Amino acid sequence: MSDHEIYPFVVKDCALIQIATGYKAQSLKDLREYLSIVDIDCVYYHFWGALMAPAFEEPEFNNDFASWVYKELNDPLLAERLAMVDPCDYEDLEDLRQELIDIIEYRMDELEYMPVAKYDKQFHFIRGFIVVFDTYKRIKDPSHLALEIPKMTSGSLFYHFIDARRRTMGRVDDFRAWLYGFGDKYLDLCKRLAEIDPFFTTLTELRRVLSEIFKEYFGAT
Repeated sequence: MSDHEIYPFVVKDCALIQIATGYKAQSLKDLREYLSIVDIDCVYYHFWGALMAPAFEEPEFNNDFASWVYKELNDPLLAERLAMVDPCDYEDLEDLRQELIDIIEYRMDELEYMPVAKYDKQFHFIRGFIVVFDTYKRIKDPSHLALEIPKMTSGSLFYHFIDARRRTMGRVDDFRAWLYGFGDKYLDLCKRLAEIDPFFTTLTELRRVLSEIFKEYFGAT
């Protein structure tokens, strides 16, 4: 396929809507039980939702499960184990769910009693629903990404670099999915993008890293 036959890159934006599920965990046993039955979008939200939420300080943990276990169940060991889980290592969210359950069950076997949080400090399972918007911006030349990425909103970055992994063939970000359409021309660039782990960072930092990679590759100033 020649370059002129490639469809332009469609820049979209998104918002992450929170939907209460009604499931509330007060103990470690509750967390394990409800984690096994809630909608899989809850698992996705509690790992990625914090990236889209406005925050005045950087969270101590990268996922809500680890944060709650540490703050409300006072179990730093389990919190550390949960914090080490990188969702990017799992192509299937069900595999990610099972990993969390396995970690929690292993900890339950170690404990003599199940820690319980205060009633007003329960873990509320939230389901995330993504609303997508078309920005009506189209990019035909990959080199233009070097100029456009620094101007992209957090929602656009989240949609194209993180949420895309649920949508694209091969579980890749939208940038790579588009660049692959040019054949081998941008394979070096795609390799650099593949090395980025978006989980242990912020969207602001992700924008900076992506901007630097594209500017360096295309020699933009």
